[in-house]
Amino acid sequence: MRNITRKEELILLSVLNLRQNAYLVAIHKHLSNVTNKNVSLTSVHLPLSRLEKNGLLTSAMGEATPERGGRRKKIYTVTSLGFAALNEYKRISDVLWATYLTPKIG
Repeated sequence: MRNITRKEELILLSVLNLRQNAYLVAIHKHLSNVTNKNVSLTSVHLPLSRLEKNGLLTSAMGEATPERGGRRKKIYTVTSLGFAALNEYKRISDVLWATYLTPKIG
């Protein structure tokens, strides 16, 4: 299984959180709000493309927005491979945090 980066983890989790509203701009806004940092669109778009290429995400075109001239959005969904990568990332993090938080005696 391919290891994922912290940025990829955040993007995959954002897609899960946003569900059917997981499109580029919404993911960008969600990450900016959660991290309290101004995340650039490029720093979201490139990993999205990489995650899709590697089979951790799929995408489908959604409906056009209701405003005049509204464009269709590319909606992302986490695949089973993406879930597996997230679970592995969490498992490793949990082990490392548990080891750090366990008091050393002696």
